[in-house]
Amino acid sequence: MDQTHTKTSIRGTKGYVAPEWFRNLPVTVKVDVYSFDVLLLEIICCRRSVVDEENGDGYNSILAYWAYDSYVGGIMEVLIGDEMEAINNIRNLEKFLMVAFRCIQGDPNLRPTMKNVIHMVEGVVQVTVPPNPSPFSSITT
Repeated sequence: MDQTHTKTSIRGTKGYVAPEWFRNLPVTVKVDVYSFDVLLLEIICCRRSVVDEENGDGYNSILAYWAYDSYVGGIMEVLIGDEMEAINNIRNLEKFLMVAFRCIQGDPNLRPTMKNVIHMVEGVVQVTVPPNPSPFSSITT
């Protein structure tokens, strides 16, 4: 039996599925990194990863892209609302956002491993400003 190539169909929940599932690219452990950090963004922003188009305004419908544009645009406060703990610890907020943006890159080769994600969150590895995760974003770095 040839086990060098596995064919799979898309598995996952809307908003958490890594782009390589749609691009016919090899699926690796980096899909889990992507999904984990979508969840991290949901926790930070207290909102779902995808807002129904009927209820959203289009621009804000994809959390990852809206959050990145807000972060790069210097308006992080729109991401957290009046969450005092986040407001009082803006450095950790920024670190967690940068980790999340590193992990939701469209190219899986640009995503860190989960081990590196943990090191970034713990402060063992410095987190730098990540590239734009969306080709549709209005802001570029």
